[in-house]
Amino acid sequence: MTQTYQPLPLHRLETGTGYLRPKQWKPERVTTDDPAAMVMTDLSQVTTHTVELSTPLGKALETMVKRGVRLLLVCDINGQVIGLLTSRDIAGDKPSRILAKAGGAWEELLVAHIMTLRRKLEVLLMADVLNARVGDIIATLRQVGRQHALVVDNDPVTGVPTVRGIFSLSQIALQLGLDIDPARQPTTYAELEKAGGPL
Repeated sequence: MTQTYQPLPLHRLETGTGYLRPKQWKPERVTTDDPAAMVMTDLSQVTTHTVELSTPLGKALETMVKRGVRLLLVCDINGQVIGLLTSRDIAGDKPSRILAKAGGAWEELLVAHIMTLRRKLEVLLMADVLNARVGDIIATLRQVGRQHALVVDNDPVTGVPTVRGIFSLSQIALQLGLDIDPARQPTTYAELEKAGGPL
């Protein structure tokens, strides 16, 4: 039996048409006893934002503001993670220390000058995250004095280690129901304790 197929009607793309971006569903409110995965940005569900070594620092900051993120993965031409850049790196004293030592202008700084290199990054494993609670993640971030933590898992197709998720102290604070100004940085552990009791 021969099947006949009908072409669909074609239409012009209207001016102002955007495109859908994946968005991970996250519960609005969590407690410190909820599963840690509830506050993790899962990169299997949302697109991460990346930059290259040669990206001007100003452009990287512009990307963060435009995308509403405070962390960018720094990748090489093969898409492998070679470091990360946070808004804390940009806003901290690192740029001025580099300029004081080497000279030049802020506009000349590149991601490569400020980023944290891969060999200096400590990551969490997805297997551990799956058995952890929100409070465990806060305790981990507090112990290392960081605002973010990367989570690594093995790619289900290739078996190669892959950044699967990101924990952000600011995101956790929002989901805990804290009234924290997202424009102000960084979120402090004292704010978390004040709102949610001892952690």
